[in-house]
Amino acid sequence: MHNNAQGANSHLEYNSERTHLIIPEYGRHLQKLIDQAAAIEDRDERNKAAKYIISVMGNLNPHLRDVPDFQHKLWDQIFIMSDFKLDVDSPYPKPSREMLEQKPERLNYPQNFPKYRFYGNNITGMIDVANQWEEGELKNALIMVIANHMKKSYLSWNKDTVKDEVIFEHLLELSGGKINLLKTDEELSTSSDLMKVNKKVSNKAQYNTGGGKQKMHRSNAGSKNNQNKNRKS
Repeated sequence: MHNNAQGANSHLEYNSERTHLIIPEYGRHLQKLIDQAAAIEDRDERNKAAKYIISVMGNLNPHLRDVPDFQHKLWDQIFIMSDFKLDVDSPYPKPSREMLEQKPERLNYPQNFPKYRFYGNNITGMIDVANQWEEGELKNALIMVIANHMKKSYLSWNKDTVKDEVIFEHLLELSGGKINLLKTDEELSTSSDLMKVNKKVSNKAQYNTGGGKQKMHRSNAGSKNNQNKNRKS
């Protein structure tokens, strides 16, 4: 019995002694199948084994069958898991180790430090678009939309009231002096109306995060009260 126990322990595999899994999501059994397929000498048998492994990989991810290029992804993964040692006929171009190890180009972090941060970065893009439009009613309407949005953003982060002249001055500065509403008779929406819009938006956000649950609890409590009343009657 003692000798048998020692023999059994000698055949145990410990994780520290096992080879590294290239794609752990598929598990070690599938990794062993790929290693065995790569070791098959006959090419026809090797191709059959690869197609069988591809079908098993597809069954492990049935929710991805309708994803475009799903089969292409599986064939790429089987070559990667074989450490690019599997030599079979693939219906797609074989990936290379160099392509896999290629690092993406470094993205430049946008260094935007706007003077009026409460307006957001998108407002500058809207102003640039307005500057490119030809003079006319559409451009005037877009400018008024931008100005009202600026006023609404100002009220969200600063004070309860703000004069239209302040918004017009900021718009003149942000547009590089191209949009000047200081000498016009145009009036923006009132602060009270814009504050109502801001409150509606904040209420919707609260409902989505937790307010909806409170209503459900109230409705459940009401149904329980009605059940209790019916029992008493």
